[in-house]
Amino acid sequence: MITLSTPLFRISLAVCAVCVAWSSSPAIAQNYPSKAITLVVPNPPGGFVDTSARIVSDSLAKVIGQAVVIDNKGGGSGNVAYGYVAHAAADGYTLLHSYSAYHVGNPNLSPKLPWAQKDFLPVALVAIATNVIAINPSVPANNLQEFITYVKKNPGKLSYASQGNGSLSHIGTEMFKLQTGTSMVHIPYRGSGPAVQDVLSGQVQVFITTPPSVMQYVQAGKLKAFAVAGKARHPGLPNVPTTTEAGLKGFELEAWAGIFAPAGTPADVVAKLSSQIKTALELPETKTRADSAGIELRYLAPTALDALVKTDTAFWAKTIKAAGITAD
Repeated sequence: MITLSTPLFRISLAVCAVCVAWSSSPAIAQNYPSKAITLVVPNPPGGFVDTSARIVSDSLAKVIGQAVVIDNKGGGSGNVAYGYVAHAAADGYTLLHSYSAYHVGNPNLSPKLPWAQKDFLPVALVAIATNVIAINPSVPANNLQEFITYVKKNPGKLSYASQGNGSLSHIGTEMFKLQTGTSMVHIPYRGSGPAVQDVLSGQVQVFITTPPSVMQYVQAGKLKAFAVAGKARHPGLPNVPTTTEAGLKGFELEAWAGIFAPAGTPADVVAKLSSQIKTALELPETKTRADSAGIELRYLAPTALDALVKTDTAFWAKTIKAAGITAD
């Protein structure tokens, strides 16, 4: 007689449980999403990360037929948002719009984070942006070489803004200082928005950041742009030379934004969501909005995004060590 305590009965229950799990998994993806998705952004409104998130969320909402709600959780150099999503339910309804410098930089800056890279599953790369060297007009220089010369003659006189300790604007400007032999004081902010305001007012003079943060002010003549730190000129700033054209070879900075889900999110949900994001990025209106904001859309599938994270993490580990950057 088979009883509740016999091994055969317990094995049968286990097998049934596995069968139920297998049969229900496709149903989860088939019905996903059945409600609004929250996209957590680790920066305040304004700048590349937030702007790209809003462009993607609006287009994705059209594709999936559900709202995609932006939740800005700035502060802590991204760690507030990352910690929040890392501990969110792994059901595909709370996602992270990750910023490259936080994702690959923060783990190299501190061993005591409220999250780890393993807490996230890559879903899709959505956008990239090169960086532009933007200067307050009060600085007496008209091009990159004149600027470098001025900073060398006035070590520590100028200050530079960053989106926070460990952000790409922080790490990138420290790279610039190392390469040019210059000295400037670091002033960290909680994102691009507040940083830009102080650069515009002249309280801080320098900001190496992505075009969406400063492009409109450069176009209006409120800021100077001395160079784009990329291989090609930016379409929104066609008169601004690349760093190589401006005489600073080898200085290139490229940020990326990608969507990640909490670890444990069903693989079929991740796959479906990634495909839906790809469709959203291919909508003509998505490209039009991105172009006007100075953002380059670029899709990578989960496996390719995972490889990018690994490569960038190793690169920034060397850069952070060479520049002596800390989380404080």
